[in-house]
Amino acid sequence: MTQQKTFSPELLRRAILDLLARQPSGKSISPTEAARSLIGSDERQWSRLMKPLRAVAIEMAQNGEIIILRKNKPADPTAFRGVYRLALPDTGMKTDDGTA
Repeated sequence: MTQQKTFSPELLRRAILDLLARQPSGKSISPTEAARSLIGSDERQWSRLMKPLRAVAIEMAQNGEIIILRKNKPADPTAFRGVYRLALPDTGMKTDDGTA
C-alpha cells in the first residue's frame, strides 16, 4: 500500500504562484500544471490534487491574488464550472463588466 502525500493549502498556493511567475506576461496556466509540478506526471497521483487546488485557487481569486479564467475570460470565482485556467491579475485582461 502506497502512502498518499498531503499538501497544505499554502504549498498549493505557492505552486500556483511560482508557475505563474515563470509565465510571460498575459499567459495563464492550467491547474493541472500546478498539480504535476508537485507530484509528477502520474495522473492517478496529480488528479487527487485537483479538488484541493480548485479550493485554493478560488480563495486566491477572492483575495485578488489571481484571476480564474473560463474560455479566456475572467470568471466569477464563486460560480464558474468546467475547465478553467489561472492568471495573474496584472495581465491587462478585462472583467465581464469591462473593467481591468
